[in-house]
Amino acid sequence: MWQAVVVHLIDGTFELFRHFYAVPQAQAKDGGEVAAVRGVLASIRGMLNSKVATHIGVATDHVIESFRNDLWPGYKTGEGIDPALLSQFHFLEDALTAFGVKVWPMIEFEADDALAAAAVKAADDPRVTQVRICTPDKDLSQCVSGTRIVQEDRMRRSIRDEAGVIAKFGVPPESVADYLALVGDTSDGYPGLQGWGAKSAAAVLAKFKHINLIPADHTTWGVNVRAAALSATLERDREKAMLFRELATLRTDIHVFDSVDELEWHGPTPAFAAIKARLDSAPVSP
Repeated sequence: MWQAVVVHLIDGTFELFRHFYAVPQAQAKDGGEVAAVRGVLASIRGMLNSKVATHIGVATDHVIESFRNDLWPGYKTGEGIDPALLSQFHFLEDALTAFGVKVWPMIEFEADDALAAAAVKAADDPRVTQVRICTPDKDLSQCVSGTRIVQEDRMRRSIRDEAGVIAKFGVPPESVADYLALVGDTSDGYPGLQGWGAKSAAAVLAKFKHINLIPADHTTWGVNVRAAALSATLERDREKAMLFRELATLRTDIHVFDSVDELEWHGPTPAFAAIKARLDSAPVSP
């Protein structure tokens, strides 16, 4: 029987960070820190048990570094991450897998790439009425399409569709990677171009859409920005801008699943009993 499906795609790395800094730490009997994993699992379990989600996939950064570190030396690394947080990355993957959730532990690529690829793949299935990418990360805004692929900020209980992306950035989803390349993304470790801010990038890209389509002749821009200065910077650093756009562009050509049916949750696996025992061995703060 044909059944309409809403697919939920979750940034496991973001959720792990969020819960690590939101809940008190707790050590299992074996001495390992588990509080953040327990928090993420409880959150996802709540979605599934309440039938908010039936088809779900979680992407994680099995390692922080990716192919992007080979492209730009300043790209984000695992340096500086609290060891108590870092130690829970692989345990989260094991816990979710045992719970029966589809998990994509990324090594060469990033969790964001897996989410992007999964969103495109899921949206191709006619049974899918909507794909919800559950993260506020601005990178994923480039994947939004109409009201079919949207971003869901579960903390703020808000949905960002294509109109919402334009309202936030001043450009449509197809220009978000260009926008980030020009203004920079400190969380990912690339600076953007000198002098280019949110307003100027939005104004220019709203007209030309992509960096490579911005004319060298600033007199043709026809937008209310400091065109001469911005043009000089862009012409000097255009190659760098294109590199930053490559860093910002999420990969949708990686394999994540063959059928949306693989994302349907059927309950915990037998392996979850051992995971639950470890989590339960850690004291719960009052």
